[in-house]
Amino acid sequence: MTIRLYDTSARQIRDFIPLTPGCVSIYLCGATVQAAPHIGHIRSGLNFDIMRRWFAHRGYDVTFVRNVTDIDDKIIAKSAEQGRPWWSLGYENEVAFNTAYDVLGCLRPTYEPRATGHVPEMIEMMRGLIERGHAYAADGNVYFDVRSFPGYLSLSNQDLDHLKQPSGEGESGKRDPRDFAMWKAAKEGEPSWETPWGRGRPGWHLECSAMAHKYLGEAFDIHGGGIDLIFPHHENEIAQAKAFGDGFAQYWTHNAWVTMSGEKMSKSLGNSLLVSEMVKQWRPIVLRYYLGTPHYRSMIEYSEDALREAEAAFARIEGFIQRVVEKAGVVEPAAEVPPAFAEAMDDDLGVPQAMAIVHTTVRQGNSALTADDKEAAVARLAELRAMLGVLGLDPLDERWSGGGTDRTQDLHGVVDSLVRLVLDQRQSARARKDYATADAIRDQIQQSGLAIEDTPSGPRWSLS
Repeated sequence: MTIRLYDTSARQIRDFIPLTPGCVSIYLCGATVQAAPHIGHIRSGLNFDIMRRWFAHRGYDVTFVRNVTDIDDKIIAKSAEQGRPWWSLGYENEVAFNTAYDVLGCLRPTYEPRATGHVPEMIEMMRGLIERGHAYAADGNVYFDVRSFPGYLSLSNQDLDHLKQPSGEGESGKRDPRDFAMWKAAKEGEPSWETPWGRGRPGWHLECSAMAHKYLGEAFDIHGGGIDLIFPHHENEIAQAKAFGDGFAQYWTHNAWVTMSGEKMSKSLGNSLLVSEMVKQWRPIVLRYYLGTPHYRSMIEYSEDALREAEAAFARIEGFIQRVVEKAGVVEPAAEVPPAFAEAMDDDLGVPQAMAIVHTTVRQGNSALTADDKEAAVARLAELRAMLGVLGLDPLDERWSGGGTDRTQDLHGVVDSLVRLVLDQRQSARARKDYATADAIRDQIQQSGLAIEDTPSGPRWSLS
């Protein structure tokens, strides 16, 4: 059993060999909390939640760190626009992100450090880099000297001499325009912290290098994030950490975007879909299915039609589960997933191929039910629950079946009550042999987008 992952730094799929046998350490770049999360933001959390679950299923002891960037240029700008403290804005959106992670079934991280809580670690790293000749202070700023680190840009495979030079707006004292700020000198009205080089605030890249060092040590297994972070953020993290003397990440994994009309979903494009709004229209487990089942390195082009297809596909899974539960009661998950599913997941988290095994199992289970082979149906359900559990998609798990309080679950319950009232009227019509009325009720229900199935325990509805 060997898990294989696509390593951005190697530009190929590699066998995963942990630094410590039986353990895996993962650092994921989390939210910059200038605004509430849209589904593009949350895809990264979902993809790495599945990675974490798979490592745990394979018997690894997982340490999962996901940071919170609670201070940066965007947060300061937004707080000024809204006339409120930066920390108030940041905390509100941090809560919104954690709510979104929870609603979509993501496991809580082992540690979730905030950038502003780790200024001493950042000072220590800057001091070490200055002593080693990799950084310098100028006008209250601290910059990393990119030419001092020969491996700079190896992750993004760029040539330093052809690198587009940043504007450098608001940054003074640079020796080279491509040098990047680790620490920014204090400006009037902005938050600041005291350092040996004057008051100021952290640069974005320094935060993650310092926090990864604190929580995962000098070297760790996997660093993750969206593909948009490869440059400059991850490239600059590597330069700081390795120049400081850390081995840093052994594997780099990056998830692709959710796009609309071919463009990355972002606030600036005005095309974002907030998770808080999406879960009012779609069941959270369906949204997780939609965002989590494509391969993590594939783009997702958002459309309502695609979400409806995901909803229908998941309804077929739930329909089989419900039928077996009605016949045999709740079936516990199997101890192991089917070998073909495991093979797909071991191969760079091949969730689409793994889902093909899921749907094949559902078809086999339905065939067993049709043949009245209860034993085979129960066996298929046990396998199905094991697979869905790994993906965080088991509808019988208490996370989803425990009577949550979100509005979507409430709405589903209301719809269920209303549909059952209509079904009772249909049953009454059939009982008095008024088949014309019964058929008319059935047709009306189906025209509303619901499918009706008559079972030995009574009629059951689902989305058609």
